[in-house]
Amino acid sequence: MNHKKTDRILEIAEQQKLPVIFFAEGGGGRPGDTDNATKVAGLDGPSFLQYARLSGLVPRIAVVSGRCFAGNAVFAGCSDLMIATENACIGMAGPAMIEGGGLGSFKPEEVGPVSVQRANGVIDCVVKDEEEGAALAKKLMSYFQGELTDWTCEDQRWLRRAVPENRLHAYDMRHLINVFADTDSVVELRPDFAPGMITAFVRVEGRPLGLIANDPKVLGGAIDAAGADKASRFMQLCDAFNVPMVSFCDTPGFMVGPEEEETAMVRHTCRMFVTAASLTVPLFSLVTRKGYGLGAQGMTGGSFHAPFFCASWPSGEFGGMGLEGAVNLAYKKELDAQETPEQRQALFNELVGKLYERGEALSMAAALEIDAVIDPADSRAWVLRGLRAAPLAGREPIAGKKRPMIDTW
Repeated sequence: MNHKKTDRILEIAEQQKLPVIFFAEGGGGRPGDTDNATKVAGLDGPSFLQYARLSGLVPRIAVVSGRCFAGNAVFAGCSDLMIATENACIGMAGPAMIEGGGLGSFKPEEVGPVSVQRANGVIDCVVKDEEEGAALAKKLMSYFQGELTDWTCEDQRWLRRAVPENRLHAYDMRHLINVFADTDSVVELRPDFAPGMITAFVRVEGRPLGLIANDPKVLGGAIDAAGADKASRFMQLCDAFNVPMVSFCDTPGFMVGPEEEETAMVRHTCRMFVTAASLTVPLFSLVTRKGYGLGAQGMTGGSFHAPFFCASWPSGEFGGMGLEGAVNLAYKKELDAQETPEQRQALFNELVGKLYERGEALSMAAALEIDAVIDPADSRAWVLRGLRAAPLAGREPIAGKKRPMIDTW
């Protein structure tokens, strides 16, 4: 009867376009179930189809505590967002089914524990207990429900110091985001999976936004296959429910090399381009430092002219590839011709300096390749003006689905 009750409420949710919060704890179906004597396999039940059909129609959040296996895990995995408590175990089969399949005997805690599922990206947010999970579910749902009138924020002048003057020094992008956004409004998703790509919901003057950003402390901000997947799926989620997006770009580009190509980089990274090209919500791009190559284009919707605006902080630097690598490639003969290592380094520094001057933010703006160079303290104001200039952005009513579905991954 459990499935029948589930079918009924999911039917109502679809008819009335009601968001769903699903507390998905449970071990799945029971082979010895006697509720329906005429049932053979029960594979004609509509529950999973009904829940999956809600994808892109209404926001769906799963809260998982304890054991969540088999059918229960399917409900959780079909959800747009998954919250899990620290004691959760999530798997496509529990110990009984695993052993029944002749695959060994395991304790429930050995099957899909949080330590595994938070690192591989299955879980979006980890919480201490169900009470905290319920509170976070409400907060996450609020980003799809509109503006808040009560908000505060940090002194935005701190952003002028967020990026070090020495272009070789890393900085804390998450701290920068917390200063930029309304106080206590940042909820990061999948922080332990592909940590070099930050995806989060934030608010600016109470208005909800989806945010993507590069973390310069991980791979120097370069985008790997997992990071591209993470950003692409988040774009789908924001677009489906009319949440405008902001991008903080600081990347030397996509990761390259033979080992990276073993991860199917060509397909995964290109997912960012095809997803961004289908966005209907406005994207506001801010370059905080590095804007190099295809990776920077991926962070800005496919092109620096794709976003509603693409602005840079004065610390921005640009090029078809990283400056140091460009010098080593283009001036290899000249560098090798130097008589001493000191002379070689001096020439290298001189050439890098010339490229940096050519590709600095003001040069890019003068060439109309970006829209403006702005005071970092004005970043919020720029985003707000962008939202006002697109007056219905994120607030227009949706009659049906904007997207056929949102990828589960």
